[in-house]
Amino acid sequence: MPIKNLSADIADENGFFQGEVSDVSRFGLCMTDLPKRMNVEAKRLMVVVSGKAGHFKMKVRPRWHTCDGARRSVGVEIMTLPLGWTEFVMNCEPVPPEVGWGEIHL
Repeated sequence: MPIKNLSADIADENGFFQGEVSDVSRFGLCMTDLPKRMNVEAKRLMVVVSGKAGHFKMKVRPRWHTCDGARRSVGVEIMTLPLGWTEFVMNCEPVPPEVGWGEIHL
């Protein structure tokens, strides 16, 4: 699901990079505005996601990437779920509209 105001600090095998988190789920996230030189072929990356809800440190595995000029977007699978991550994502999920017991929606 789309999200705003989360930053990502990423460490690959060669260095440290900063970007933004644009999308989260319970088992993955999308990071944007990353430098093109970041190694997306690495088997594992260390990521610290930071925002008002706190900091979440996790090991992730790149699953896909795209380039737009000198910047890159990377989708990753979370390999080690940090404490509180699932609750954080659940709190970001939109609340479904309540449906009355007597109503049928087709």
